[in-house]
Amino acid sequence: MKTKAILLSLMLITAFGSKTLAQEKCATLGSLFIEPAKAKNYEGALPHYDKLVAECPTYSMATYQYAEKMFKYFIKQGDNSKIAELDKVYNLRMQYYPAKTKEGELMMKMAQVKYDNEMGTKMEQFNNFDAAFKKDEDEFTSPKSLYTYFSLAVDLYNAGEKPIDDVFDLYDVVIQKIEKEEGKLASALTQLLDKQEAGTKLSSKEERKLNAYEKNLSAYGTVKGSVDGKLGQLADCPNLIPLYEKDFDNKKDDINWLRRAAGRLSAKDCDTPLFFKLVQQLHNLEPSAKSAYYLGKLADKDGDSSTALDYYNQSAELETNPGDKAKVYYSIAENFRKKGSYGKARSYYMKMVEVKPSAGIAYLKIANMIAKSANSCGGTVFEKRAIYWKAAEYADRAARVDGSIAGNARSTASAYRERAPQKSDIFTEGMAGKTITFSCWVGGSVRVPSL
Repeated sequence: MKTKAILLSLMLITAFGSKTLAQEKCATLGSLFIEPAKAKNYEGALPHYDKLVAECPTYSMATYQYAEKMFKYFIKQGDNSKIAELDKVYNLRMQYYPAKTKEGELMMKMAQVKYDNEMGTKMEQFNNFDAAFKKDEDEFTSPKSLYTYFSLAVDLYNAGEKPIDDVFDLYDVVIQKIEKEEGKLASALTQLLDKQEAGTKLSSKEERKLNAYEKNLSAYGTVKGSVDGKLGQLADCPNLIPLYEKDFDNKKDDINWLRRAAGRLSAKDCDTPLFFKLVQQLHNLEPSAKSAYYLGKLADKDGDSSTALDYYNQSAELETNPGDKAKVYYSIAENFRKKGSYGKARSYYMKMVEVKPSAGIAYLKIANMIAKSANSCGGTVFEKRAIYWKAAEYADRAARVDGSIAGNARSTASAYRERAPQKSDIFTEGMAGKTITFSCWVGGSVRVPSL
């Protein structure tokens, strides 16, 4: 019994010792690679990488995080042989750290690297992005990659390798994805802006978040414009109308085709009898929020704003998609704005923002209505001009939540502030630091700047 106990003890000591030695070895190998990589000394880190992943592949996730940065550095320096190495890094990370790895995101990153370095045909490059998007759409969030994905589809159409319908379908998908990401960012940004405007000081962490949200919204706004620009004349009315006229008789019982065709003609405001035929057929086959919305647009074009409003309200009640519901609210708001019913228009612009927080155009329209009401809001010249401060606040918010109109919105805000009372006016009237309340439809108040 004593002999067996001694042997067991020796075995445990040996096993423990071996494990300790292995851990020490991995720690040494890890340090040799990670420390120089952390300092961006990639030439010093590279010689130790292969031995580390061969002998200690599960030493640390940091191994693969720094390896990604290292190989991207060498690729940027022009060493395309490292592209295959980067691909291996992603595969190893997925193999050894699956719970901490988003496969779709890595596929997207790899697709972008191959595209940037002109690896493969355009079709192969497109298929790489397509596979990544379909693997995990939620993680496909890079504005640059979203643009590249769509841009390749247009290039393939121009080369005769993709049908135009595929390009249009992908356009819808990419724009919807961009607007989804904008919505999430704008919603988070709005919460911080509301907190800030209520007089609560943001923490340093919240300030960083606010700046990041604005930066990312600006990037998505730029990409949305680039996607529209890439689609260019392909989706102009002179191309769309003959395309859908040609297919109408064969597709008139295909509800999905009718929806897409009517949607694209509507988005481009194509003035054609075909639009009426599409909408009527769609409404006959499947009365819906979409068909009611299109009938509203037709009534608007005919100058029948009352009928248009009825259709828009029907559409708003039936619509479940936030982006499409926002379009309906926008149309209703525009209907009231054109009639001069600014208070009602504002309520629908704000409904639009509730379902689509990144709808900066709603804030900008409100800003313009407020500015146009200057002469009817306030008892004195000073008070009437003070309304421009309120208009500028709305224009500022438009710029912050919607990168696609930020430049125009900031210019508008600046122009309105120039029309507001200046320092000399504030001093002469003795209004510094006072609050002015508006009793007209605008409501609310502004605080006059202190001198």
